[in-house]
Amino acid sequence: MNLRKRNKATVEVHTSALNDIMFFLLLFFLLASAVVNPQVVKLLLPRSESGQQSNAQKTITVSISENLEYFVEKKQVNLEGLQAAVESYQQASPDLTIVLYVARGVSIENTMQVFDVANQLKLKVVLAVEPKK
Repeated sequence: MNLRKRNKATVEVHTSALNDIMFFLLLFFLLASAVVNPQVVKLLLPRSESGQQSNAQKTITVSISENLEYFVEKKQVNLEGLQAAVESYQQASPDLTIVLYVARGVSIENTMQVFDVANQLKLKVVLAVEPKK
């Protein structure tokens, strides 16, 4: 009788390749979740050659109420005087940005009149919105 012990083969699972795959999947889902989020607002941030923080640009607010009343920095102006009012602020700060607040129900035609004034003065316009709740 031959009673020798048999050498059993060992079973090994090499997970180094699986670790790499899991890392890339985790990285992909992290990047995808940052892009897909609808609450993210994309901003053009100022750049600086020296590495120091630059000063923010001057902004003014222009508002249009439900009754089609125009306000520049909380001062009521008529549509004809809108360009002159914005121009007076532009003289103090040439790199001016207009933040436009428009009430719900105001037609796009009235909103575009402010955009036309900004285009004539070569200014940037940012439309303010209320986030979803």
